[in-house]
Amino acid sequence: MSQGIAIQNETFSNLLNDLQIPEYTPSATAQQLLVAESKYIKDLKINVSNVLNNTQYLNKKEALLLAYAVAVNEKFDLLKDSFRAQAQEAGANEAELAEIVSCTSLMNANNVFYRFRHFMNKDFYTNTPAGIKMSIMMNPVLGKEFFELVSLVVSSINGCEMCITSHEQSILQHGGSESRILEGVKLGAIIKSLITVLA
Repeated sequence: MSQGIAIQNETFSNLLNDLQIPEYTPSATAQQLLVAESKYIKDLKINVSNVLNNTQYLNKKEALLLAYAVAVNEKFDLLKDSFRAQAQEAGANEAELAEIVSCTSLMNANNVFYRFRHFMNKDFYTNTPAGIKMSIMMNPVLGKEFFELVSLVVSSINGCEMCITSHEQSILQHGGSESRILEGVKLGAIIKSLITVLA
């Protein structure tokens, strides 16, 4: 399928423009929606726009940094580049962007390890020290509350119940709210749904 077919769908083209990825060549999954003129394209555009632009409890930079974390977690270069650039435009510096990558990487280690502990539920695995170095969690450049929110969103995507519960408690202890947590997790869910179509 050519780029021309994608451009014929105005809603899809507007979505790509909003994401600052006008050179996108539709994936096989996106092609299915475009050929069928799927109504879901409109839903997807509205959902993405809402989580990136109409947040109540996240500022623009935070929303874009969370979106960047999801793109890094899902290894989707097109959106990694887009969200990184947009986050920089919103004021994110190199140290903050690097911390998003570091946090996402650490959560991938922790999510696998702690899911295993949870699933096995054996004293030996539970009581043996993890031995995973986590010094970046001590004094994060993003601030403890937002670092914990990034950790929670990535852990939610990766499906680690123990990590989700732990990070949710830590966010609340550091001054975050349940409304902010819910908005962050919804953003992560919608960006993952976007990648499902675009990748």
